[in-house]
Amino acid sequence: MLGEKHDLIHELPEYKDEIHNLKINNHRFARLFSEYHELDHEVIRIEGGIETPSDDYLDLQKKKRLGLKDELFAMLKASKATVSQAAQ
Repeated sequence: MLGEKHDLIHELPEYKDEIHNLKINNHRFARLFSEYHELDHEVIRIEGGIETPSDDYLDLQKKKRLGLKDELFAMLKASKATVSQAAQ
């Protein structure tokens, strides 16, 4: 859907606690999370007509956003698995 937010907390609500903990305790995650958030807002502005770069640029930004999301998701899954193992 055009202009739809893809922020991680709404996309991955089951990882809300892990997102919060990693943002505080993992500098790499915090940097990637910030980069993802900025990229998501840029895509939303483009799709909303606020910014009007080329379609190729928009496609590139969407691919970058997806790559960041995949990387962040992998970090979230690893963190949740570590917490689950520690609790056993």
